[in-house]
Amino acid sequence: MLHLQNRWRRRAFAIAGLALAVPMLAAAGGVPSVYIEELTSPELQARIDAGATTVLVPIGGTEQSGPHLVLGKHNVRARILAGRIAQRLGNATVAPVIAYVPEGAIAPPAGHMRFAGTISIPEAAFESILESTARSLCLHGVRDVFFLGDHGGYQKSEEKVAARIGAKGGCRAHALFDYYQATQAAYVADLKRRGHGDAEIGLHAGLADTSLSLALDPAGVRTGLLAAGARAGKEGGVRGDPTRASAELGQLGVARIVDASVAAIRAAVQAPAGAVHPSKQP
Repeated sequence: MLHLQNRWRRRAFAIAGLALAVPMLAAAGGVPSVYIEELTSPELQARIDAGATTVLVPIGGTEQSGPHLVLGKHNVRARILAGRIAQRLGNATVAPVIAYVPEGAIAPPAGHMRFAGTISIPEAAFESILESTARSLCLHGVRDVFFLGDHGGYQKSEEKVAARIGAKGGCRAHALFDYYQATQAAYVADLKRRGHGDAEIGLHAGLADTSLSLALDPAGVRTGLLAAGARAGKEGGVRGDPTRASAELGQLGVARIVDASVAAIRAAVQAPAGAVHPSKQP
């Protein structure tokens, strides 16, 4: 009983400390960050104790995207989007971006590995990173960890790790399929309604991909090389035509991703343990 009383006393002190800290930040013109790496350990623990028990793990990748998009496109995008999702949720924080992911065979090089700068790790290593990340977060009171994968190649790995963590109990991990799917369905439909076809929208570094980067990280787009990206084609690492890409078009995708992710996270957190995500229903 004494142990429980002490635990609740510590929780009360943490909540009180957080309540005092937020007005002080506001008075100084600052807003509490949602990014774990920008917080101190006591600041993060106070948030968890006050009910912020959801953590988003943005997953990017370091890969080529033709002559017009920087190698860290996925990393920057995933971090910014995760931050916006966390802000909308109000009870979530964001872990550091995982930038090292499976990108295909190294020897002999295949796919993106044919181009300078792409970094690939084995699937087993990637899955171990995801699992250890989630377990580290759960150790200190986090209840739900969501993997936000900005790249299509490792979605299955996210699901496998989430299932392994769930099977052991004590914490829940979720592969947030809705985050990635929003760019493959609803966003593409939005672009088509504006007169853009599949060949232009593309699958990698085309109109859709480039527009998202223009909306979130314009410094990562070499706008003077958009036409060169279109000419590069598949052999040059581009699948689509980025020539007419714009930040305005990209904002359509940003809204789709954030809206879909927030709705899915809220539903998953409220669902009983072991429930199947609606998007995974047969």
